[in-house]
Amino acid sequence: MIIKAFEHQKLIKNNCKIFLFYGENDGFKSQVINDVFVNNFKGDIERFEENEIINNFDSFSLSLRNKSFFSKLKLIIITRISEKIIKLIDELLDKEIEDVKIILNAQTLEKKSKLRSIFEKEKSLICVPFYRDNNNTLSQLANNFFKNNKISISQEVINLIVERSSGDRINLNNELNKISLFLLNKKKINIEDVIKLTNLAENYSISELADNCLSKNINKINKIFNENIYSVEDCMLIIRTLLSKSKRLLEIKKINNSISNVEQIISNYKPPIFWKDKEIVKTQASKWRQRDIEKLIYKIHDIELMIKKNYHSSLNIVSDFILSSAK
Repeated sequence: MIIKAFEHQKLIKNNCKIFLFYGENDGFKSQVINDVFVNNFKGDIERFEENEIINNFDSFSLSLRNKSFFSKLKLIIITRISEKIIKLIDELLDKEIEDVKIILNAQTLEKKSKLRSIFEKEKSLICVPFYRDNNNTLSQLANNFFKNNKISISQEVINLIVERSSGDRINLNNELNKISLFLLNKKKINIEDVIKLTNLAENYSISELADNCLSKNINKINKIFNENIYSVEDCMLIIRTLLSKSKRLLEIKKINNSISNVEQIISNYKPPIFWKDKEIVKTQASKWRQRDIEKLIYKIHDIELMIKKNYHSSLNIVSDFILSSAK
């Protein structure tokens, strides 16, 4: 059974036990998982990656079947989902599980995906697709934030904040949180304040770094690293910016399979690519094959996990990854 992401409130009173959340909008997925399931949950919450389940399948399956194992309600969140998890789904469909909800968090699933098909057709299962936010969606979210907080704001400032968010709802929320703290004793903010708060000059270097990585311009990358002093906190932004631009490039390459005119694809791309960025995107498209971009995106997700697990070494991890990807 399919539920649209904007209808996620329907999940609150639903008695379904197993949910599939898929798509590239990680920010929206995290928001729904927290708002609907995690916040105010009265039981135990366990988080796994799929490979942990697959490698210990028998013990995990036994724990689900053994009702006495659960002293209270349990929420299980499994990430990095692939078709391999179907083995677990097949087993759970044949058995009744009580006092537990399972959320499967996957990236993009193609229409021909067997996992996606199972959840769409089976009435006892729910799948929710989370498509990427566009600038209009992010702009509406920002407008709602300022309206709800009764803060005077211009559309010019809204556009600047959205541009700074690099198409990512998580980045947008981070920027809005900064502004919220700044406005504790104020009810108005101007474009100069936003520029200072969001460090646009520094973040431009991050965007430029990601662009030159995808352009395989080693000399420029080294120059950017030499001219900028990045903090550990910048590492996640660098990776998310690279991920956002890589996904855009992948979409362009997929369209290029049917339309050979890259310039036309870039000119018609939605959301629009700024005129000053069109030439570098064209260069990126000439440097990468579709399958190599797909591999890069998977590697970026791996690097993000490494950063979270090795926080103090994240600068070295990111710089090494950027340089190796550009070769």
